[in-house]
Amino acid sequence: MKNFVNPFIVLITLAFSFAGCQELDLKPQSWLKNVNMRSQSPDEEEEDFSELEKFETKVETPFVGDYTQITGKNLIALQGVGLVTGLKGTGGNPPPSVHREALLREMRRRNVKNPNMILRDPSTALVIVKAYLPPLIRKGESFDVEVYLPGNSEATSLEGGWLMEAYLAEQAMIQGRGLLKGHILAKAKGPILIPPMGEDVEVANGMLRRGRILAGGVSTAEDRDLALYLRNDFKSIRNAQRIANKIGTRFHHYDQYGIEEPLAEAKTDKKVVLKLKPRYKHNDSRYLQVVRYIAFRETDVAQRVRMQKLSEEIMIPEKAERASIQLEAIGKKSIPILKMALKSPLLEVRFHAAVALAYLGEGAGLKHLAEAAREEPAFRVYALAAMSAIDEPEAHLYLRDLMCMTSAETRYGAFRALWTLDKNDPFIRGEDMNGQFLLHVLQTELEQGTSHDPDQKEGSNARNGGPMIHITHRKHPEVVLFGSEQEFRVPMAVRAGEVLVTGAAGSEEVIVSKYEVGEPDQRKKVSRNIAVVIRTAVEMGASYPDIAAMILQAHRQGNIDAQVEIDALPEGGRMYFRPEPEDSLMALKSGEMKSTKPKRRKGSRVGNENMVPNIFHDGAPQSKRSKKSEYEEEMRERAEAEGDSDNKGEASLSDTRKPKASPTDEEGKFVKRGAFDSWLRYFKK
Repeated sequence: MKNFVNPFIVLITLAFSFAGCQELDLKPQSWLKNVNMRSQSPDEEEEDFSELEKFETKVETPFVGDYTQITGKNLIALQGVGLVTGLKGTGGNPPPSVHREALLREMRRRNVKNPNMILRDPSTALVIVKAYLPPLIRKGESFDVEVYLPGNSEATSLEGGWLMEAYLAEQAMIQGRGLLKGHILAKAKGPILIPPMGEDVEVANGMLRRGRILAGGVSTAEDRDLALYLRNDFKSIRNAQRIANKIGTRFHHYDQYGIEEPLAEAKTDKKVVLKLKPRYKHNDSRYLQVVRYIAFRETDVAQRVRMQKLSEEIMIPEKAERASIQLEAIGKKSIPILKMALKSPLLEVRFHAAVALAYLGEGAGLKHLAEAAREEPAFRVYALAAMSAIDEPEAHLYLRDLMCMTSAETRYGAFRALWTLDKNDPFIRGEDMNGQFLLHVLQTELEQGTSHDPDQKEGSNARNGGPMIHITHRKHPEVVLFGSEQEFRVPMAVRAGEVLVTGAAGSEEVIVSKYEVGEPDQRKKVSRNIAVVIRTAVEMGASYPDIAAMILQAHRQGNIDAQVEIDALPEGGRMYFRPEPEDSLMALKSGEMKSTKPKRRKGSRVGNENMVPNIFHDGAPQSKRSKKSEYEEEMRERAEAEGDSDNKGEASLSDTRKPKASPTDEEGKFVKRGAFDSWLRYFKK
């Protein structure tokens, strides 16, 4: 009787169990259905916060940068051997070497007849070609190339030379195996630009043995992209995908069919390929900063709490930069907070807020970016880069206005920003000079300057910064004339390669001529207008290096009244000295912050000199300065900030706002030496 089970009780138990399964949805079919639905949405899975976490108010948010490391920002060193032609008897037969053998092999491969005879010609020279392949370069894009004569070469000068097409590859000298060559990643050719000469004859002769070809290299490699590598203790397929999703949610673009595509893709369990947002194309360093501050895991409530905290921190000068980047990483939700920061009486706060707004596509801070570029050298390079990212009519007007300032780097920096924003803007549109360079003639004399110019001297013309000529020795071969009515002073006699420009005293015209053996003589009488003379010289065959040399020669001889500058680019990594606390308090009370000559205290460095926006980067490898040089620059910047100097941002050539001096005057010697030293420092990098 004890082992007997009542069948009636068993039936009742089974019935209740079946009903419970239906009520609790515990059937196997339901489990599989739910699993399938969840696996179709990784975003929902990664945001599967508990009920307690959804309402959590902590703000210690983990960021993408806490788990990853960025790669792809390195320069790739390239080298090759090439043949320079067109020398005026300054070439020479190269001695036996691995470079000569490499050049002979290449010439034979191209079916060049009598290669040894060509190398013996005094109009040719063997050169070493070096370059650095920039990060994020696309296939077919150009970059600068450096050429120099080997140490044992009999050639004496590369002036007037033209590099025939040469291939560039990664190379390494291995002991016992000689020079090993890697894959060909670029090719190079073009006219060689020689740097300005100093007064030291031996050093000047050495500088003739090397030169640059602006935009002479062309990448033949595949497009270079950035990549994020996960920490070893964090790598997994799931984490890589989560990071890619987080970045893709914040940064995406649309393909030709209008389909949204994320800019990050998980390739392996530790690698995420990162593409560049077009708005950040000319400032990839800023893009990477923002990517690093994208939240890896954060609830909506925690994000609102963090934004409230950031809205307070951005008003504090010492915390404004980091707070603005974090707000920019959050995205459009942060725009109201950033706009509120524009009302701060402190320039530093307004500047950081305006930069973040610019990269969010908002032009509300353009006025403050223009003010920062005009007033503070430490902010200038980043303010101009941010203005170049906003395609609005107001940005064009502010940049035009900055081109009328006194500071050379402010004027050219504004030009470079507007050229980046819109190459076809009527105010700066360039003329193609025989496919070698662009000539930009700006009518700045017709522009009304700003009401306040911190570099303007008392009693000077308040309309604009006066005439200026800017030439480049990096990246963009171009001549920019700030002032369309500039003329040469006569008497004069200058040379642009084989082209001679002469003018008699008192004449309103100059003669541009070219005499070449075996060719008909060319002779043309034109006005003294500098732009007209340049156009005529180019028509007769002058190259960009010829035109640049002509301008510098005329400037040294006193045939040009205008300020002449070379690569007057704003720099990163400068010191900014914040106003004293009592000045800030007075500004808060009065509602305005005057920036004439406020008292200064301990400064902070803004940005990094080796991580400036791309449009202002010289393309050279990063350099490490000594502590002494950093100290000297800081002292110089402190003196400028306190009003001991009127030069806010030095250019690489003379600042002819100083009183003019004759070529034999001590000040004139200093001016020319300064231009030479700038080039010498560049090549020493």
